Amino acid sequence: MNLQVILGNFALILFVLMVLTGLVWCLDVFYLSKQRRQAADRALADFDARQSTLAAEGIKADVGSSRAAIEAALLRQPTWVEYSGSFFPVIALVFCLRSFLYEPFKIPSSSMVPTLLVGDLILVNKFTYGIRLPIVNKRIIEVNDPQRGDVMVFKYPKDMTQDYIKRVIGVPGDKITYENKRLTVNGKPVEYTALDDYLDDESTVYHKQLKENLTGVSHRILNDDPAPTLNLSEVKDFPHKDACDYNEDGFTCVVPPGNYFMMGDNRDNSADSRYWGFVPNENIVGKAFLVWMNFSNPKRVGGIH
Repeated sequence: MNLQVILGNFALILFVLMVLTGLVWCLDVFYLSKQRRQAADRALADFDARQSTLAAEGIKADVGSSRAAIEAALLRQPTWVEYSGSFFPVIALVFCLRSFLYEPFKIPSSSMVPTLLVGDLILVNKFTYGIRLPIVNKRIIEVNDPQRGDVMVFKYPKDMTQDYIKRVIGVPGDKITYENKRLTVNGKPVEYTALDDYLDDESTVYHKQLKENLTGVSHRILNDDPAPTLNLSEVKDFPHKDACDYNEDGFTCVVPPGNYFMMGDNRDNSADSRYWGFVPNENIVGKAFLVWMNFSNPKRVGGIH
């Protein structure tokens, strides 16, 4: 694992910080605090002995404040221990929440327009597709498998430091055909309904908008009529590429076991499984289910369909 991968893996950084601060916290609770207590008890015993001697000689002193100051000074945690102990529960809570329950993401590109817009802050359910060990992302408890139509976050197969978000088009065993910008799943053409053109607020350009019924899951997609169905020159080599047949009009792929075929809803402006291949099960991060904020457009808050 090189430095770039480590720096790009926030979960790994959180895990290391949790372990380090946790070790310091445990060291303090089970050893250092006891050492400080013993040192304070010895110092207070010596102080009391000196005060007894002075009292016998008729000398009076402000015993209470001096004794309390000595005890407080000796029991005080070193700065590095104090900060570690304070940060440990916070880091541990954040690590557990984002590893096993929910993780926030920000949409950086327009590949999922109109479903998701640039700047959308989303939440991803980490347990819908099974409980996974953090860092290694190995599923240890099976819950559900991704279904066609799910909006899923995953590690980009070409660069595991990058998180991608696309829609599940094909599950293991599916035969996916995409020709003339229309999908066919297992020999059954997907239903499309024309909608009003979509106005892109950023580019002030209208796009052809359709409602796609992907085996029972309806969602909106965009098409750009001038764009080709597929740019063959941009198709890369990828594992199981022999399961796909490409031509000028589109392609047909049979999804291998343990893999998924992903596409963006902004069909002519999305780099997805058409170009870089299938998404293995071990790359899955979770299911996107909520837009919780978009600072440029607060009305965006709501569920993801």
